[in-house]
Amino acid sequence: MSGYGGGGYGGPVDGAGGGPPGGYAGHGSPASPPEYPYTRPLPPQGYPYERPLPPQGYPYGPPVPPQGYPYGPTHPPVAPPPVEPSRGRKIVRGIVNPLYAAQRTFRPSRPGIVEDPEVRKLQLWRTALGLLAWVGLMVTYRAVVSAHDVEAVADERLNQSWSGVLALVCTFPVVVGGFIAAARVGLRRVYLRRAACPLGAVVAIMASMGTSALAMAPEFAGFRDAVGLPGKIAIGVLCLWSICFALYGIGLSLVHVFRTADIHEVVPPVLAGVLVWEMALMDVITGAYPQVPPVARAVFILGAPVTVTALSWWELRRLRRHHGLSIRNALGR
Repeated sequence: MSGYGGGGYGGPVDGAGGGPPGGYAGHGSPASPPEYPYTRPLPPQGYPYERPLPPQGYPYGPPVPPQGYPYGPTHPPVAPPPVEPSRGRKIVRGIVNPLYAAQRTFRPSRPGIVEDPEVRKLQLWRTALGLLAWVGLMVTYRAVVSAHDVEAVADERLNQSWSGVLALVCTFPVVVGGFIAAARVGLRRVYLRRAACPLGAVVAIMASMGTSALAMAPEFAGFRDAVGLPGKIAIGVLCLWSICFALYGIGLSLVHVFRTADIHEVVPPVLAGVLVWEMALMDVITGAYPQVPPVARAVFILGAPVTVTALSWWELRRLRRHHGLSIRNALGR
């Protein structure tokens, strides 16, 4: 007999038969997974070695945004700074173009000068409205009824502009000299050095008018005959250049007050206020606009100084509020 009992399945030693162990396939209860006494079963994993990664659009990393250049980000194109012409080229351009020469001569160009665009716009509007008012006054009171009257009125207006320049030339040293004398000792030298450009503008306008007299005045007829035809041609070209220079220079001189802003920004409004009252006094003394009725004539003559005085006051106020410039600070008081 077998040592495993009568059934051979581990029955009793005495040979009594027994059934197969529980859970054996085909006998008794269905099979169940064995229980391990020392470990606990692991939870099911989606991947055998690591947790799954989120799906990517590219197998090796996120996509890189496209670049305009392969080696760095793109930048908007920047225009190169304008090249400043040399001194020789400026001189040649001024000889060829009298208007450019007038701009270089009669416009302020001191480094660091304060330029207020609102003041410049108002000055241009004041000049244009003054010219329109003058033309309306002449047309209303029939000062212009023929071509000869047009020429006469134009000559009168040119003479008035030239008279204003002469008055400005005479007023310039008085006002500028008083301003420099009232400044502190340390500022006087600075202002005297800056006054060289405005003084040069005065000399330039006087010289241009002298050149016109050389070409047209009968007193210089002998000189023109002595130089011959080539000299007359040269004088004619110089006269044409001087007329363009002087006409444009007169306008710039009245607007920029002989570039006295090169001395200090508060000098032009002060000088303009003095000049306009001086011109009004000259109109009253000389009896300008005789064909205009007295009331309209008085309104027209006084309208210019009142308007310019208000504009000068507003300019001084704007310089003080927006730029910290005043007459007291300019004098160092």
